[in-house]
Amino acid sequence: MEIKRLSPDDEVGCADAVALISAATKLDCPDANVPTPRGYAAKLKHGWDGDPGQAYLARDEDGVAVGLLGLHAPTYDNTHLSWVDLQVHPDHRGRGIGTELLAYGERLARELGRTSVGTDNWDLPKANAFALRHGFEQKAVEVNRRQDIAGLDWALVQRLYDEAVQASTAYELLRVRGPVADELLDGLVALTASINDAPKDDLEIEDDVFSPERIRAYEAAQEAGDQTVYRVIARERSTGELAGHSVVAVERERPHLADQHDTAVDRQHRGHRLGALVKTDMLLWLRDEEPAITQLDTWNAESNTHMIGINEQLNYHIVARAIAYQKPL
Repeated sequence: MEIKRLSPDDEVGCADAVALISAATKLDCPDANVPTPRGYAAKLKHGWDGDPGQAYLARDEDGVAVGLLGLHAPTYDNTHLSWVDLQVHPDHRGRGIGTELLAYGERLARELGRTSVGTDNWDLPKANAFALRHGFEQKAVEVNRRQDIAGLDWALVQRLYDEAVQASTAYELLRVRGPVADELLDGLVALTASINDAPKDDLEIEDDVFSPERIRAYEAAQEAGDQTVYRVIARERSTGELAGHSVVAVERERPHLADQHDTAVDRQHRGHRLGALVKTDMLLWLRDEEPAITQLDTWNAESNTHMIGINEQLNYHIVARAIAYQKPL
């Protein structure tokens, strides 16, 4: 087996990687979304926010793609940590490919000076056993939920929005498509950092560190990946402070798909239904701006009961659970 780093400019390699991901996902979690080759290449080149990871494609002696290793070593923060993602084609499982890819990823992480490695997988018996067998400890449970936009009860959305408006009269809403204005940037940095209040469970990770440059890198990476970013921001009228926001990205290549990138409320402004306010206003806005959307996906820690409660009011359903693991190197 040959393991070779995959370039985002390698169209054939990226197509083979996506075909492998699709085959694995069809078996492991058939309802999960998979990337397109173009989207995969863009993510490999630009990452989520200008801090891309690496990918390594494993081929057998016939040149068939049998495994895929993803490696992300963060540079903005958590520089002690590396995340690995393993995919093995269903037709080639049980041959030690996953074990070899994991060893390869751990060796790369050590070479980068990382002292801890994390991974995750769908909550499946064989996948969980693999992680435990290789010395990982379960640290968190994450849940993928999906909102059926085509079947959404818009009267319910409007009612929840109206109730949230009544509870948040001290705030106004800003709608921003694409990059935010410069005058909002500092406030947005502080607001985005509110994500650090979300449950980390037992993961040994540091808080994310945000800056104006990182926000701009996120915007640029999403644009390069053919994603249109929508933000609804709640701003306190009396002070001008940014108090909460909802961020959704819509694929331009597949405009029926959307992803919730963030929902956060600054701790000083909680208790005014701002989470419900920005999420429902986002839905009402997207209904007009992106009528092709049929589904909106989100991820939450299973322990994040407050955000899950809002999502359940908005008729989200569970797609799958994933287990996050970590171990020292």
